[in-house]
Amino acid sequence: MMSFLFEPYSFAFMQQALLVSALIAAAAGALSCLLVLKGWSLMGDAIAHAVLPGIVLAYILSIPLIIGAFAAGMVCATATGFVTDNSRVKQDTVMGVIFAGMFGLGVVLYTAIQTEVHLDHILFGDMLGIAREDIIQTALISGLSLALIIGLRRDLLLFAFDPQHARTVGLPVRWLHYGLLAIIALVVVGALKAVGLILAIALLIGPGATAHLLTDRFDRMMALSIAIAIVSAAAGITLSFHLDSAPAPTIVVVMTALFTLAFLFAPKFGLLTRKPGAS
Repeated sequence: MMSFLFEPYSFAFMQQALLVSALIAAAAGALSCLLVLKGWSLMGDAIAHAVLPGIVLAYILSIPLIIGAFAAGMVCATATGFVTDNSRVKQDTVMGVIFAGMFGLGVVLYTAIQTEVHLDHILFGDMLGIAREDIIQTALISGLSLALIIGLRRDLLLFAFDPQHARTVGLPVRWLHYGLLAIIALVVVGALKAVGLILAIALLIGPGATAHLLTDRFDRMMALSIAIAIVSAAAGITLSFHLDSAPAPTIVVVMTALFTLAFLFAPKFGLLTRKPGAS
Protein backbone atom coordinates (compact mmCIF):
# COMPACT_ATOMS: atom_id res chain seq x y z
CA MET A 1 0.00 0.00 0.00
CA MET A 2 2.78 2.42 0.90
CA SER A 3 4.59 1.72 -2.35
CA PHE A 4 1.34 2.32 -4.25
CA LEU A 5 1.06 5.77 -2.65
CA PHE A 6 4.67 6.89 -2.77
CA GLU A 7 6.17 5.14 -5.82
CA PRO A 8 4.85 7.77 -8.31
CA TYR A 9 6.62 10.55 -6.42
CA SER A 10 10.06 9.10 -6.87
CA PHE A 11 9.93 10.96 -10.20
CA ALA A 12 10.51 14.70 -10.27
CA PHE A 13 7.80 15.35 -12.88
CA MET A 14 5.21 13.65 -10.65
CA GLN A 15 6.27 15.78 -7.69
CA GLN A 16 5.86 18.91 -9.81
CA ALA A 17 2.43 17.74 -11.02
CA LEU A 18 1.30 17.18 -7.44
CA LEU A 19 2.59 20.58 -6.35
CA VAL A 20 0.98 22.61 -9.13
CA SER A 21 -2.35 20.77 -8.89
CA ALA A 22 -2.48 21.23 -5.10
CA LEU A 23 -1.71 24.93 -5.47
CA ILE A 24 -4.56 25.62 -7.85
CA ALA A 25 -6.87 23.19 -6.05
CA ALA A 26 -6.62 25.27 -2.86
CA ALA A 27 -7.77 28.47 -4.59
CA ALA A 28 -10.38 26.71 -6.71
CA GLY A 29 -11.77 24.89 -3.67
CA ALA A 30 -12.28 28.15 -1.77
CA LEU A 31 -13.83 29.91 -4.78
CA SER A 32 -16.03 26.89 -5.48
CA CYS A 33 -18.06 27.53 -2.32
CA LEU A 34 -19.06 31.01 -3.44
CA LEU A 35 -19.95 29.89 -6.96
CA VAL A 36 -22.13 27.05 -5.66
CA LEU A 37 -23.94 29.26 -3.14
CA LYS A 38 -24.50 32.06 -5.68
CA GLY A 39 -25.53 29.68 -8.46
CA TRP A 40 -22.71 30.83 -10.74
CA SER A 41 -21.50 27.46 -11.99
CA LEU A 42 -22.22 28.50 -15.57
CA MET A 43 -20.22 31.70 -15.08
CA GLY A 44 -17.14 29.66 -14.22
CA ASP A 45 -17.75 27.49 -17.27
CA ALA A 46 -18.24 30.55 -19.49
CA ILE A 47 -15.01 32.22 -18.39
CA ALA A 48 -13.06 28.96 -18.70
CA HIS A 49 -14.12 28.63 -22.34
CA ALA A 50 -13.89 32.32 -23.16
CA VAL A 51 -10.18 32.73 -22.38
CA LEU A 52 -9.11 30.77 -25.48
CA PRO A 53 -9.19 33.73 -27.94
CA GLY A 54 -7.25 35.80 -25.42
CA ILE A 55 -4.55 33.15 -25.27
CA VAL A 56 -4.25 33.01 -29.05
CA LEU A 57 -4.16 36.82 -29.38
CA ALA A 58 -1.52 37.02 -26.64
CA TYR A 59 0.59 34.52 -28.60
CA ILE A 60 0.20 36.59 -31.78
CA LEU A 61 1.19 39.78 -29.93
CA SER A 62 4.09 38.04 -28.14
CA ILE A 63 2.86 38.96 -24.68
CA PRO A 64 2.43 36.59 -21.70
CA LEU A 65 -0.44 34.19 -22.31
CA ILE A 66 -1.91 34.81 -18.86
CA ILE A 67 -2.47 38.48 -19.72
CA GLY A 68 -4.52 37.57 -22.78
CA ALA A 69 -6.41 34.87 -20.88
CA PHE A 70 -7.30 37.18 -18.00
CA ALA A 71 -8.36 39.99 -20.35
CA ALA A 72 -10.59 37.65 -22.36
CA GLY A 73 -12.15 36.27 -19.19
CA MET A 74 -13.01 39.76 -17.97
CA VAL A 75 -14.43 40.71 -21.39
CA CYS A 76 -16.69 37.66 -21.23
CA ALA A 77 -17.82 38.43 -17.68
CA THR A 78 -18.41 42.14 -18.38
CA ALA A 79 -20.24 41.45 -21.64
CA THR A 80 -22.48 38.94 -19.86
CA GLY A 81 -23.44 41.51 -17.25
CA PHE A 82 -24.04 44.26 -19.82
CA VAL A 83 -26.25 42.13 -22.10
CA THR A 84 -28.20 40.72 -19.14
CA ASP A 85 -28.88 44.23 -17.78
CA ASN A 86 -29.95 45.57 -21.17
CA SER A 87 -32.09 42.77 -22.61
CA ARG A 88 -34.93 40.47 -21.61
CA VAL A 89 -32.73 37.40 -22.04
CA LYS A 90 -31.86 35.54 -18.82
CA GLN A 91 -28.27 35.42 -17.59
CA ASP A 92 -27.71 31.68 -18.17
CA THR A 93 -28.80 32.06 -21.79
CA VAL A 94 -26.56 35.08 -22.29
CA MET A 95 -23.60 33.19 -20.83
CA GLY A 96 -24.25 30.26 -23.15
CA VAL A 97 -24.25 32.52 -26.20
CA ILE A 98 -21.18 34.54 -25.21
CA PHE A 99 -18.91 31.71 -24.04
CA ALA A 100 -19.80 29.56 -27.07
CA GLY A 101 -19.08 32.48 -29.39
CA MET A 102 -15.75 33.33 -27.75
CA PHE A 103 -14.65 29.71 -27.64
CA GLY A 104 -15.53 29.33 -31.32
CA LEU A 105 -13.58 32.51 -32.10
CA GLY A 106 -10.60 31.10 -30.21
CA VAL A 107 -10.63 27.88 -32.21
CA VAL A 108 -10.90 29.83 -35.50
CA LEU A 109 -7.95 32.06 -34.53
CA TYR A 110 -5.92 29.06 -33.37
CA THR A 111 -6.38 27.18 -36.65
CA ALA A 112 -5.59 30.34 -38.67
CA ILE A 113 -2.07 30.79 -37.25
CA GLN A 114 1.05 28.69 -36.89
CA THR A 115 1.73 28.20 -33.20
CA GLU A 116 3.99 26.09 -31.04
CA VAL A 117 1.33 25.96 -28.34
CA HIS A 118 -0.53 22.65 -28.66
CA LEU A 119 -4.29 22.99 -28.42
CA ASP A 120 -4.54 19.83 -26.30
CA HIS A 121 -2.33 21.46 -23.67
CA ILE A 122 -4.63 24.48 -23.55
CA LEU A 123 -7.80 22.40 -23.35
CA PHE A 124 -6.64 19.59 -21.06
CA GLY A 125 -3.52 20.93 -19.32
CA ASP A 126 0.04 19.61 -19.30
CA MET A 127 0.92 19.23 -15.62
CA LEU A 128 3.43 16.44 -16.27
CA GLY A 129 5.46 18.73 -18.50
CA ILE A 130 5.11 21.88 -16.45
CA ALA A 131 8.12 24.18 -16.14
CA ARG A 132 9.44 25.72 -12.94
CA GLU A 133 8.39 29.24 -13.96
CA ASP A 134 4.84 27.96 -14.56
CA ILE A 135 4.76 26.54 -11.03
CA ILE A 136 5.87 29.89 -9.62
CA GLN A 137 3.24 31.67 -11.71
CA THR A 138 0.51 29.29 -10.52
CA ALA A 139 1.65 29.72 -6.90
CA LEU A 140 1.41 33.51 -7.17
CA ILE A 141 -2.03 33.42 -8.82
CA SER A 142 -3.34 30.85 -6.37
CA GLY A 143 -1.95 32.71 -3.37
CA LEU A 144 -3.42 36.04 -4.47
CA SER A 145 -6.82 34.49 -5.24
CA LEU A 146 -6.94 32.60 -1.95
CA ALA A 147 -5.95 35.70 0.03
CA LEU A 148 -8.71 37.76 -1.63
CA ILE A 149 -11.35 35.09 -1.05
CA ILE A 150 -10.47 34.55 2.60
CA GLY A 151 -10.06 38.26 3.31
CA LEU A 152 -13.40 39.19 1.71
CA ARG A 153 -15.29 35.98 2.53
CA ARG A 154 -17.89 37.62 4.81
CA ASP A 155 -18.74 40.35 2.32
CA LEU A 156 -18.73 37.92 -0.60
CA LEU A 157 -20.97 35.51 1.33
CA LEU A 158 -23.57 38.20 2.00
CA PHE A 159 -23.33 39.31 -1.63
CA ALA A 160 -23.86 35.71 -2.79
CA PHE A 161 -26.92 35.14 -0.59
CA ASP A 162 -28.64 38.53 -0.66
CA PRO A 163 -27.22 41.33 -2.84
CA GLN A 164 -30.06 43.67 -1.86
CA HIS A 165 -29.30 43.33 1.84
CA ALA A 166 -25.60 43.74 1.10
CA ARG A 167 -26.37 47.02 -0.65
CA THR A 168 -28.59 48.12 2.25
CA VAL A 169 -25.81 47.63 4.83
CA GLY A 170 -23.43 49.69 2.69
CA LEU A 171 -21.34 47.05 0.96
CA PRO A 172 -19.96 48.02 -2.50
CA VAL A 173 -22.06 45.46 -4.36
CA ARG A 174 -20.87 46.41 -7.85
CA TRP A 175 -17.23 46.15 -6.78
CA LEU A 176 -17.93 42.78 -5.14
CA HIS A 177 -19.66 41.60 -8.31
CA TYR A 178 -16.78 42.44 -10.62
CA GLY A 179 -14.22 41.52 -7.99
CA LEU A 180 -15.65 38.00 -7.81
CA LEU A 181 -15.62 37.79 -11.61
CA ALA A 182 -11.97 38.86 -11.60
CA ILE A 183 -11.11 36.15 -9.06
CA ILE A 184 -12.85 33.55 -11.25
CA ALA A 185 -10.78 34.70 -14.22
CA LEU A 186 -7.60 34.57 -12.12
CA VAL A 187 -8.26 31.03 -10.93
CA VAL A 188 -9.10 29.86 -14.46
CA VAL A 189 -5.83 31.34 -15.71
CA GLY A 190 -3.98 29.61 -12.88
CA ALA A 191 -5.61 26.31 -13.80
CA LEU A 192 -4.48 26.46 -17.43
CA LYS A 193 -1.26 24.52 -16.91
CA ALA A 194 -2.72 22.15 -14.34
CA VAL A 195 -6.01 20.96 -15.85
CA GLY A 196 -6.65 23.11 -18.92
CA LEU A 197 -9.75 25.01 -19.95
CA ILE A 198 -12.20 22.14 -20.38
CA LEU A 199 -11.66 20.64 -16.95
CA ALA A 200 -11.20 23.88 -14.99
CA ILE A 201 -14.95 23.97 -14.41
CA ALA A 202 -14.71 20.70 -12.41
CA LEU A 203 -12.30 22.31 -9.96
CA LEU A 204 -14.49 25.40 -9.75
CA ILE A 205 -17.70 23.52 -8.91
CA GLY A 206 -17.04 19.96 -7.69
CA PRO A 207 -15.36 20.66 -4.30
CA GLY A 208 -17.91 23.27 -3.23
CA ALA A 209 -20.86 21.11 -4.31
CA THR A 210 -19.50 18.17 -2.32
CA ALA A 211 -18.77 20.28 0.77
CA HIS A 212 -22.27 21.80 0.56
CA LEU A 213 -23.69 18.31 1.12
CA LEU A 214 -21.52 17.79 4.19
CA THR A 215 -22.16 20.98 6.18
CA ASP A 216 -24.40 24.05 6.38
CA ARG A 217 -21.77 26.33 7.96
CA PHE A 218 -19.83 28.48 5.52
CA ASP A 219 -16.39 28.48 7.15
CA ARG A 220 -16.52 24.71 7.58
CA MET A 221 -17.77 24.36 4.02
CA MET A 222 -14.81 26.35 2.70
CA ALA A 223 -12.29 24.30 4.69
CA LEU A 224 -13.88 21.05 3.51
CA SER A 225 -13.99 22.27 -0.08
CA ILE A 226 -10.28 23.11 -0.08
CA ALA A 227 -9.48 19.73 1.49
CA ILE A 228 -11.65 17.88 -1.05
CA ALA A 229 -9.97 19.68 -3.96
CA ILE A 230 -6.46 18.91 -2.71
CA VAL A 231 -7.26 15.27 -1.86
CA SER A 232 -8.88 14.80 -5.28
CA ALA A 233 -5.80 16.25 -6.95
CA ALA A 234 -3.40 14.00 -5.01
CA ALA A 235 -5.53 10.86 -5.46
CA GLY A 236 -6.12 11.56 -9.15
CA ILE A 237 -2.45 12.06 -9.91
CA THR A 238 -1.49 8.91 -7.99
CA LEU A 239 -4.13 6.81 -9.77
CA SER A 240 -3.20 8.24 -13.16
CA PHE A 241 0.36 6.97 -12.68
CA HIS A 242 -0.77 3.41 -11.96
CA LEU A 243 -3.54 3.40 -14.57
CA ASP A 244 -1.38 5.12 -17.20
CA SER A 245 -4.12 7.70 -17.72
CA ALA A 246 -4.08 11.48 -18.10
CA PRO A 247 -3.87 13.19 -14.68
CA ALA A 248 -6.47 15.94 -15.16
CA PRO A 249 -9.40 13.69 -16.20
CA THR A 250 -8.48 11.24 -13.44
CA ILE A 251 -8.67 14.06 -10.88
CA VAL A 252 -12.15 14.93 -12.17
CA VAL A 253 -13.25 11.27 -11.91
CA VAL A 254 -12.07 11.15 -8.28
CA MET A 255 -13.85 14.41 -7.54
CA THR A 256 -17.06 13.10 -9.08
CA ALA A 257 -16.78 9.91 -7.03
CA LEU A 258 -16.45 11.94 -3.83
CA PHE A 259 -19.51 13.99 -4.78
CA THR A 260 -21.48 10.80 -5.40
CA LEU A 261 -20.48 9.39 -2.01
CA ALA A 262 -21.49 12.65 -0.30
CA PHE A 263 -24.79 12.72 -2.22
CA LEU A 264 -25.61 9.23 -1.00
CA PHE A 265 -24.06 9.07 2.48
CA ALA A 266 -23.59 12.61 3.86
CA PRO A 267 -24.62 12.43 7.54
CA LYS A 268 -27.30 15.11 7.37
CA PHE A 269 -28.06 15.71 3.70
CA GLY A 270 -27.26 12.34 2.07
CA LEU A 271 -29.97 10.62 0.03
CA LEU A 272 -29.68 7.41 2.05
CA THR A 273 -29.04 8.93 5.46
CA ARG A 274 -31.33 11.94 5.79
CA LYS A 275 -34.56 11.61 7.72
CA PRO A 276 -37.82 11.24 5.75
CA GLY A 277 -39.29 14.64 4.93
CA ALA A 278 -35.98 16.49 5.44
CA SER A 279 -34.91 18.84 2.64
